Amino acid sequence: MTQRTVHAMLAFVLLTTLAYTQAAYAQGTAPHYPPLSEYLMERDAEIALAKSAAPANVSEHATIKLLTKSGYEVGQQGTNGAVCMVLRGFSAPSFTPAMFRDLVYDPTVRSPICFTKPAAATAMPYYELRAKLAIAGKTPDEIGKAVLAAYAKGELPKRQEVTFAYMWSAHQHLAPSIGAWHPHVMMFAPNYDNSMVGGNEFGSPLPQVTDDAGTPFAVVVIPVDDKLAVKMGGS
Repeated sequence: MTQRTVHAMLAFVLLTTLAYTQAAYAQGTAPHYPPLSEYLMERDAEIALAKSAAPANVSEHATIKLLTKSGYEVGQQGTNGAVCMVLRGFSAPSFTPAMFRDLVYDPTVRSPICFTKPAAATAMPYYELRAKLAIAGKTPDEIGKAVLAAYAKGELPKRQEVTFAYMWSAHQHLAPSIGAWHPHVMMFAPNYDNSMVGGNEFGSPLPQVTDDAGTPFAVVVIPVDDKLAVKMGGS
């Protein structure tokens, strides 16, 4: 896939997400959550998808968390401190890019991720809180305010160092028309902005800040070779 194609796909996603939001408001209604059942998965399928987030040497010994009606709960206990789960649209950015915040309302998003042990301790609780807030029906604005308040009160762990997670699944569906994109490493880099990693274009196959630049929840995405994408049942 060429860089031009990737940019075109991302532009389409931005336009369709924006169009959905504008259409909802034009009809006098705000975007709304579909039934929670549309976000849930069959247990074995979710475990298999979660494990595809990372190489087997990581995922086979990781704890697996599953989404339930009350949030994420342990489905399998691991031994290496890593935690794998399938993020939903609830994991959308809290602040920027603003057009992606409404992905919380998309029940088709499936984003397998394996947090390494340090990231499981400091970054994962943020995503778990976002999921609980979304399940409770909170809007993107309300979620953003709630996570900031929780961080300020010490209800979320302070992020004082860079940590990492794998998103190498060949089966991830990150957003409409993006699908699996590239396998990539998620770097949780507090208060980073895109200039700190070279100012690379959003959607390019280069390191870039994709979520919440300049906040404690900033994410740097580092694409890796497509040949490293992990398929369920093998690599």
